[in-house]
Amino acid sequence: MITAINTYLVTDGNGKEAVAFYQKVFKAEVTNLMFWKDGVPDCPKEHQDLVLNAQLDINGIRLQISDENPAFDYKTGSNMTAAIIVDSIETAQELYDGLSVEAQQILMELQETFWSPAYANFIDKYGMIWQINAEMTEA
Repeated sequence: MITAINTYLVTDGNGKEAVAFYQKVFKAEVTNLMFWKDGVPDCPKEHQDLVLNAQLDINGIRLQISDENPAFDYKTGSNMTAAIIVDSIETAQELYDGLSVEAQQILMELQETFWSPAYANFIDKYGMIWQINAEMTEA
């Protein structure tokens, strides 16, 4: 089941500043703030304070933010995506199989990551950037 579709902002190395800015503007609560040093094994020193993932709660609406991966060029205009949050690997696979048909580009195939049992990032046939992220709750 889809549990949410959130806006995901990608910043150009100034993620910490953006988190503080949007927190203030939206009067949001920061519910998660993870830096590269917290999740990337052997993280280079110059990348340690980049935001890997931040989540802000704006009256029950989730806004997510991360810095662009330094391995990629930052591109204004493609730095806001829709993140589909699902509660099962099966739903993630079903959505991926449907949305990625004739995709313009697969940025990351649906796969297990250290933060999700099923995550994908791609540009669909209409040029829309999607992230699919399975968030499993503990039983």
